[in-house]
Amino acid sequence: MERTKYVLLPRLTKILEELGEDIKLARLRRKLSAEQIAERAGISRSTLWQIEKGLPNVSMGYYAQVLFVLGLEKNLSVMAADDVLGRKLQDADILPKKRAPKKRIRKDEQQ
Repeated sequence: MERTKYVLLPRLTKILEELGEDIKLARLRRKLSAEQIAERAGISRSTLWQIEKGLPNVSMGYYAQVLFVLGLEKNLSVMAADDVLGRKLQDADILPKKRAPKKRIRKDEQQ
């Protein structure tokens, strides 16, 4: 089974790298080893290393589990909370296009 290669925009790559660095700094501030965090999160040390590097091939669930172990899981709920663009679109009353109605088949066409 081939692994999927993720291609991210440079901006997204940088954001993931910063998230990984923040997770690593949070772990170090708490004076916890990588082995302790990995064990508490139920992941391998290599997966934690990948998270701390900000690699995109790691499941978001693992990121969430590590944040939970560090006591930072509440940060996940504020990630998309301030949807400035969405609010502007809502205020401008710009609605997404609706799907075309389904074509109705008349009874005389069914036979």
